[in-house]
Amino acid sequence: MKKYLKNTEETEQFGAELWTLLPSKCLVFLQGDLGAGKTTMVRGFLRAAGFTGAVKSPTYNLVEEYSIGGRKIFHFDLYRLADPEELEWIGINDYFDEECVCFIEWPDKGKGFLPKPDRIITLSAEGTGRALEMDISA
Repeated sequence: MKKYLKNTEETEQFGAELWTLLPSKCLVFLQGDLGAGKTTMVRGFLRAAGFTGAVKSPTYNLVEEYSIGGRKIFHFDLYRLADPEELEWIGINDYFDEECVCFIEWPDKGKGFLPKPDRIITLSAEGTGRALEMDISA
């Protein structure tokens, strides 16, 4: 699936659409350069779920956890990960065993320690907006 997102609002709207599309247990890899809109899309997903607080990239925390509407959502940002083995130290597989949606930014940084995703979403700058590609057969 390919889509063009004209602005931040459309990026959040796509994230909101994911709330109704993704199953309650799903692993989503988010790919794209810095500023591509990965966290903006997750914000839209969380807003559609009813979350009203601040949504920030978990670059320093590595993971942010949300419990909304009876569903668990984990938002990972592996950008600062120095070694994929660090994922073992935080018990990454415990997250995947839960009934939850996991969004992982910079999944290439966890290569060899991450399972195969259910979806891969790639965002890239295109003109003044973003090109989005979603692989549902990941």
